[in-house]
Amino acid sequence: MKTLKFYTIVLSLAVASCTKDKTDYEAEIDTVVTEYDEFKEAVAIRSEGYDVSIEALNGAFYKGYNEIRLKITNSQTNEKADASAVTFLPIKTDAEGSKFSCPHLYDLVSRPDDSYFSGYSVFTDESSTNGSWELYISFTIAGRTYAVKQNVSVQEQANKNLNMTTFTGKDDEQYFIALVSPQRPKVGENELVAGIYKFNKPINPPSGDFPDLSQFSYTEVSGYTLQLDPRMPEPSMGNHSSPNNKDLTQQGDGLYHGLVNYTMTGNWTLNFIMLNQKGQILKGTVVPDDFTPGVEGVKSELHIDILF
Repeated sequence: MKTLKFYTIVLSLAVASCTKDKTDYEAEIDTVVTEYDEFKEAVAIRSEGYDVSIEALNGAFYKGYNEIRLKITNSQTNEKADASAVTFLPIKTDAEGSKFSCPHLYDLVSRPDDSYFSGYSVFTDESSTNGSWELYISFTIAGRTYAVKQNVSVQEQANKNLNMTTFTGKDDEQYFIALVSPQRPKVGENELVAGIYKFNKPINPPSGDFPDLSQFSYTEVSGYTLQLDPRMPEPSMGNHSSPNNKDLTQQGDGLYHGLVNYTMTGNWTLNFIMLNQKGQILKGTVVPDDFTPGVEGVKSELHIDILF
């Protein structure tokens, strides 16, 4: 009972502080967050009698998680082509000429009822003068394999609720966590969805013509747990948390689902501790639960900042 009473007092103080004091951060809740739910064409490629169209939300690619839909049609008849074995590989070339990729679904999934192939790409950087992205796509029709490529623009992700992070775990593996939803959170409980991916280190040097898939391979990690501790880190908020949050676990879609309770709008930090299938900590630290008004809140070594 005493604990509940104390939490109520702390939360009341935090709310009062929020209404009286301006945030210590530049980001303000006046930022307009647009929620995208319509797929539009982001890339159009015509090659050897076929049109390849790639759709994404808002018709653009952004840093972070991007769901994609790929359609292939006959250029002359404009009818759906009977394609199979559709592959998708994003490659970034930096200013020095080095080539990298990012988490992606290489073998796209056929959705015959909707006439497209589905997948995703977690772009780790925006396009800039220091680097550009190119998509390598292949497909098979009537026993013949076609290969096309196209430069694309990856934009900055202005919606902080879709931020991502990259890090090296205690197992010396490179991981990526990308927020997928909600795009536009509400005050209260929100389903929190994220993708967790690992870079598959190449065992051998490139063995064939570029691009050699073995050098650019990523997988969705399976059976991990992402422990969640959301906080408001601004000095005026005292790094307070919220009740009824649920850790993220993997569901049938391959993504990790949990629950985050935002008690008010503003700057929040999603503090994480990532555990592997054996329950071993791969990254993340416990955040002190002290109420510290006037002091910027401590964050886990594994965290993502959001704003709504």
